[in-house]
Amino acid sequence: MMAHAQQTAGVLEPGAPDDDGPGRSTVRTRLRAGVRRRRPWLVALLAVVLLGQMAAAMVTTAVRQTPTIDEPVYVATATDYLREHRLRYNPEHPPLGKLLIAAGVAVADPRYDPSYTGPQGEVGRHLLYESGNDPWRLMLWARLPVITLTLLFGLVVLAFARDVAGPAGGLVALALYAFSPDVIAHGSLATLDMPVTGFLLTSVWLVWRARNRPRLYLPLTGAALGAAVATKMSALPAVPVLLLLAVVSVWSARAGADRRRRVLQGLVGAAGVALVAVAVVWLAYLAVDPLLRFTPVEQVPAVHGLRGRLTGLLPLPPAYRAGMRVQFGLEDHPWQGYLFGHLYTGALWYYLPAALLVKTPLGSLALGAAGAVACVAVRRLRPAAPYLLVPPAVLLAAAMTGARDFGTRYALFVPVFLAVAAAGVLGPRRRWARPLTGLLVLFVAVSSLRTFPYYLPYANEAFGGPERTHRLLHDSNVDWGQDLGRLADRLRQRYPGQRVWLVYKGSGVPAYYGIHAADPRKVPPDRVRGLLVVSDSAAAKARGRLAGLIRTSRPVDEVGHSITVYRR
Repeated sequence: MMAHAQQTAGVLEPGAPDDDGPGRSTVRTRLRAGVRRRRPWLVALLAVVLLGQMAAAMVTTAVRQTPTIDEPVYVATATDYLREHRLRYNPEHPPLGKLLIAAGVAVADPRYDPSYTGPQGEVGRHLLYESGNDPWRLMLWARLPVITLTLLFGLVVLAFARDVAGPAGGLVALALYAFSPDVIAHGSLATLDMPVTGFLLTSVWLVWRARNRPRLYLPLTGAALGAAVATKMSALPAVPVLLLLAVVSVWSARAGADRRRRVLQGLVGAAGVALVAVAVVWLAYLAVDPLLRFTPVEQVPAVHGLRGRLTGLLPLPPAYRAGMRVQFGLEDHPWQGYLFGHLYTGALWYYLPAALLVKTPLGSLALGAAGAVACVAVRRLRPAAPYLLVPPAVLLAAAMTGARDFGTRYALFVPVFLAVAAAGVLGPRRRWARPLTGLLVLFVAVSSLRTFPYYLPYANEAFGGPERTHRLLHDSNVDWGQDLGRLADRLRQRYPGQRVWLVYKGSGVPAYYGIHAADPRKVPPDRVRGLLVVSDSAAAKARGRLAGLIRTSRPVDEVGHSITVYRR
């Protein structure tokens, strides 16, 4: 009845008087009934169009980008999983996301030397550039499973928003998701940020559905939550939130029972979610090595105090707990950050909110904020508010305490949950809501299409667009090593035969792409003549000799909004 009422509401536009007389009223009713009959086909068609353009954007991006900093590690680890079944590399991240990447690696079937003993950063470069493989082909196949998952998570966005606000709300949410530059950028990479975000969203959607059928959806919630935790450890703060939401869902589903029984059933349901999630984590490790042998190639730091004791108590595989110790060690490192032109050591608690303001389309910010307010203010949407707002708020608060101010990929769940929450803007059923929402969605689409195919350095119009992002942010917000191939093409086309000095921040090997350059930091400044090429992340953090070279050079070109070419 509720779904039928929502669909009817989307067509009838309640609140508008129907005083055209009985004849016109009858005709209008028949027209509305016809629209309702065709609407499932229209929704499906628009969903296919939105996901189709998203697929085209991601595949085009994946084909043109060279490996980013983290990708070679994940691809090499996935290859080691396939060939050697070892828990050896990259223990700081659980194996599920890399097993998914391994599905593409299996098709590429790369040459692999299992006897190579270098650290994880070097084993990736060895696989891509020193083992006789084609890095373009291997990286494309490694990225395709993540692209596929990202598209499937788009269906979750559509279904979740449709459950909350009807078909029109579902399409609004899907459009914001499909045009999100951050989602497209990270959905086209063989990394873990988009998979963990999608699994978290799926777990919240399933626990929301458990309000009607807890016996079916709570075990599925546990599976999706376990998949998130088995992909990246940043999902751990969501576990208590999902368990609490499981209690809320069971409480709602058992409205006819007495209070004590509802609480007891809720606790049992939450326990079931936790057990299934833990089982999924164990299965992910067992899929790599049924004997659960853990032989890390690099030393795992010891962690003492409360963190060490809590880590030891978790009912998770030893390799997972070792990975947590690695993560704690990384959090204790004094990393450098860059925000709005200011270079600093340590972490700023407001870094992620500020970066999200820069890198989220203005229309998405407006619709997401309005939808969040509507979910709290509109009575019929209010039950969805805890599901849509609490998980991203808790995850963002946890991420803001982190030590690595490297990019919005650590908070990719924010634009995704905001997209679903934006469906709530249609909840108040005002005449102006639909046209205004449509205009804002169109604004988002135009902003996204204008940045094609440079999604990683996207910034919204209020901050000057992608060509100015490097003045505000660094690392995976702008320059993650993705444009080395484009740089090689640019040098061949515009600057053939000229002397090149290069400071590149990334995992690619310049010589493989035909870039024969020297490091300008290793010679006296007066010898650096010709073209000085600097990754924008390196320029943002430049000090000493490199800063002096940049200051006394003239910018003449830029590549992908992530690399600047200077003339000396």
